[in-house]
Amino acid sequence: MSALSGIRVVDVTNNQAGPSCGQMLAWLGADVIKVEEPGKGDPARTTHKDRPDADSLFYLSFNGNKRSLTINLKNPRGKDVFRRLLTTADVLLENFGPGVIDRLGFGYPALKQLNPRLVYASIKGFGSHGPYSDYKSYEPIAQAMGGAMSVTGYPDSPPTYVWPSIGDSGTGMHCVIGILAALMQRHATGEGQQVEVSMQDAVVNLCRVSLRDHQRLGKPPERAGNQLGTAVPGKTYRCHPGGPNDYVFIFTQQQMWHPFLRAMGREDLIGDARYEAGDARWRNRDEVNAMVEAWTMERSKHEVMKILAGAGVPCGACLDTGEVLSDPHLHAREMIVEVQHPVRGRYITAGNPVKLSASPTKISAAPLLGQHRREILNELGYGQTEIDALESEGTV
Repeated sequence: MSALSGIRVVDVTNNQAGPSCGQMLAWLGADVIKVEEPGKGDPARTTHKDRPDADSLFYLSFNGNKRSLTINLKNPRGKDVFRRLLTTADVLLENFGPGVIDRLGFGYPALKQLNPRLVYASIKGFGSHGPYSDYKSYEPIAQAMGGAMSVTGYPDSPPTYVWPSIGDSGTGMHCVIGILAALMQRHATGEGQQVEVSMQDAVVNLCRVSLRDHQRLGKPPERAGNQLGTAVPGKTYRCHPGGPNDYVFIFTQQQMWHPFLRAMGREDLIGDARYEAGDARWRNRDEVNAMVEAWTMERSKHEVMKILAGAGVPCGACLDTGEVLSDPHLHAREMIVEVQHPVRGRYITAGNPVKLSASPTKISAAPLLGQHRREILNELGYGQTEIDALESEGTV
């Protein structure tokens, strides 16, 4: 039995923010039914497609462990099928553009009457109310409007986009939290509720430290590149052999300074007034950083990390994406896993970062378009003749 066994989620989202939320719920054991347009499906199926006979790796990355049902939501009979599905659902997850789902006839007031226990979860660019509620959003828009870009980059560079998807997948994980809370509250009240997460809100929540700094300093924080505050060492340092990702990030607090010097073989500097205190190292940071980098450049990033980790000094090798996919620690933790796909065969993907001792996750492939159509319609009480008719008329 999995943590969310018995919970049915109807997922009508596409691209990344919504699908990442649905995938996490599926990994936790929910029955997530991905509803897609017949013949087309989630646009992510063709985004950056690397082979003509299979869904894209982008689609596979955010739709594992789900089942697929195709329904034409603009067709009256399709709407009937969708309503019947929703009467069996615990959660509806949607990320349509502003006003779209209401025009289809599936806004929250209508579905609350249909299924009072339904948790109705919406992911929007800017939410359903407020001055920007009619605006559309994508990942970089959310980062720009949430303040993340303004604090990312170097002092002489423009505001910089962050490639990890804090606006899309970050919003999806916030929505998971809201859905789980609403399901818990339903135990007490017997009723569902509406859950809404905006991409801008989610990015702002992840920028709390920068917002704190604005209030502390009385002005927007300046972009500082890889420098972490005034810690020295507290940035990236080049390593041997000097490739584009041959770097480590070293962060040394005051109590770590002596162990750090010993790890470098520079015990002679212990007690040196030029470097002993944090403010002194900051004043002399160019000297300290040059000394540190002269040492790191003689070693690979993995050697540096191992030496400093053994001394209790926080240090991380800057892994490129290939190194992440082959990292033995991530494989040992089943964070990088191999999955069998019916068309593509075996492929590598990221696993579930949430580890539950009594509910382990087994990652399965994202579904083919409409792969579970007949199976799910049978569960809803449709007979074979009815299903044949629905298919022939393009309803499902």
